[in-house]
Amino acid sequence: MTVKQWVEHPRFTTIVIILIVLNAILVGLETYPYIYDTYFPWIQWADWLLLWAFTLEIILRMVASRPTRAFFQDGWNIFDFVIVASGHLFVGSSFITVLRVLRVLRVLRAISVLPALRRIVTALLLTLPSLTHIAFLLSILFYIFAVTGTMLFSTVSPEYFGSLHLTLLSLFQVITLESWASGIMWPLVEQLPWAWIYFVLFIFFGSFIVMNLIIGVIVTNLDRSSDHGKEQQGDQEDQIKALRSEVSELKTMIRQLGERKQD
Repeated sequence: MTVKQWVEHPRFTTIVIILIVLNAILVGLETYPYIYDTYFPWIQWADWLLLWAFTLEIILRMVASRPTRAFFQDGWNIFDFVIVASGHLFVGSSFITVLRVLRVLRVLRAISVLPALRRIVTALLLTLPSLTHIAFLLSILFYIFAVTGTMLFSTVSPEYFGSLHLTLLSLFQVITLESWASGIMWPLVEQLPWAWIYFVLFIFFGSFIVMNLIIGVIVTNLDRSSDHGKEQQGDQEDQIKALRSEVSELKTMIRQLGERKQD
């Protein structure tokens, strides 16, 4: 089995995923001071072993790429290379905190290994241009309701609506739907019975409409990303079919030339 066949084998991907999970467990154990201080030599040894295992994986993938520069034409490969190389860069340095954070970043490699996660991240990246317009719309909505809420409720509820920045923070809590009714609205309604209209309108426009717009954009780009992946797969299948047909034509021509020589 060649290096390329081994790298593209499903077992190779499974081994990499297992190593990433082990790295995640190791980093989680390091957050417990007792475990970290007691088993520090073992943790350091395991981290070295995982680091060199990831390094070997990157080397194998670079060898399997022909030409080698094709490896760096994929953004996910560059991401994996930077994560592993940074681990070697800070090993043995005095920046222990930086080194431990870099160990956590290795868990992100699960995104580059699993195709489904890559599609989701690609969809989120495609969503960013559209989200800027939605974020601008949401900021306008926030500002209008923040100014209005400060004018209406600053004297009644100064702890939530005493100033513009306090009102913005309160509206952020309201739009997350976290304890907004019991914590903010009902105490205000006890003093101003009509105040519920303000909150209902803000939740209707801010949470239901704008948030659904964001979800709709993400779902649309996720479908677009999946369709793009299917198109690439279809192109690869078409190329394979074309190569097979060319090989069969060459075989036919060679057979005909052999028959002519025999005649």
